[in-house]
Amino acid sequence: MTAVLLVGCSSGPRVLAPVEDRVSGTRAPASTQAASVEAAKVLPGAENAGKPGYYTVQRGETLTRIGLDNGQSWRDLARWNNLSNPDLIEAGQVLRVAPPGAAVEAQGVVVRPVTAGGDSAPTVSAAKPATTPAATAAADEGLGFIWPSNGSLIGGFDEAKNKGLDFAGKAGDPVLASADGQVVYAGAGLRGYGNLIILKHNNTFLTAYAHNQKLLVKEDQKVRKGEKIAEMGSTDSDRVKLHFEVRRQGKPVDPAKFLPAR
Repeated sequence: MTAVLLVGCSSGPRVLAPVEDRVSGTRAPASTQAASVEAAKVLPGAENAGKPGYYTVQRGETLTRIGLDNGQSWRDLARWNNLSNPDLIEAGQVLRVAPPGAAVEAQGVVVRPVTAGGDSAPTVSAAKPATTPAATAAADEGLGFIWPSNGSLIGGFDEAKNKGLDFAGKAGDPVLASADGQVVYAGAGLRGYGNLIILKHNNTFLTAYAHNQKLLVKEDQKVRKGEKIAEMGSTDSDRVKLHFEVRRQGKPVDPAKFLPAR
């Protein structure tokens, strides 16, 4: 009896009870049960997966990265998705990445929001064909981008390998805002960019300025074209340089097509 009591009161590691297979009468191992519980977990926004204006988080991504890739401020993403802690997002979670009520494009159609007094359903029309490089160069929406650095160009745009332009210079050289805008990110939380500034110019364009030695502006601050916003540096880089990107609706485009001739 004493032996039985000792066994019954021992406190070994907790093991999940096996799950019974109702069809075959066999029992699944604890590892299968754990996998089933994980698979059954419904992440926030799952009902919106695949819809225009939504994005499914991939492993290792941050809200800052998702914002940059979708042309949005991480603060806006946090607000639109009711994220009390923007650092806590999970792979598989579905986030709204377009402003509520905004027109979004997906699979050749443009879905526009219903206006007051309009029909009860959104209108759908054929999407406009992609613009040619020449048309894109002219379509800066009146921003009039300028060169962000006086340094020599040492790296050109390559959609697969280099998503912007690279400028040489000395540590401390001025980094200039390429157009009027608002600082939507200033920090070092995006791997590969070092000390980074992201400016939002309108609902279409963002610019990014990476590898800085010192940041001279703060998030939410408004800046003017030509204003010194940072000092050139080598953070997260093998040399002193400025990496400069232009993002059109989140997609990297060749900055040279928007900049005046030197």
